[in-house]
Amino acid sequence: MGQKANPIGLRLNITRGWESTWYADKGFAKYLLEDQKIKKYLKARLFHAGIARINVERTGEKVRVKLYTARPGIIIGKKGVEIEALKQDLDKLTGRQSIIDIQEVRRPEADAQLVAENVAMQLERRVAFRRAMK
Repeated sequence: MGQKANPIGLRLNITRGWESTWYADKGFAKYLLEDQKIKKYLKARLFHAGIARINVERTGEKVRVKLYTARPGIIIGKKGVEIEALKQDLDKLTGRQSIIDIQEVRRPEADAQLVAENVAMQLERRVAFRRAMK
């Protein structure tokens, strides 16, 4: 019988890139915890924006966060007010200068993460499960 392999780990560089891109000699654990804090905070704050993926890149004292979302208008807000507040919150959370890039997911119905969150939200609102699955 064969061994079960994680499909994301097996095909990581073939189908898509890493979730986080940075290098650390001694501060690996600190950066990893910081990445988890950033992702947890963004997913909690921007739950209704339809976040598909969050990528974190570090260069020197800057943290670049790429958000792949179905609804970028919710994140940006009117005249960029929301994104500026989000940037300031990330600066406080990390203690570094942060840059936020937003990329729109063109076909949200083809993204597994967005479809799963949509079905979960419908089930929480007590929609019939057969209707939610359609």
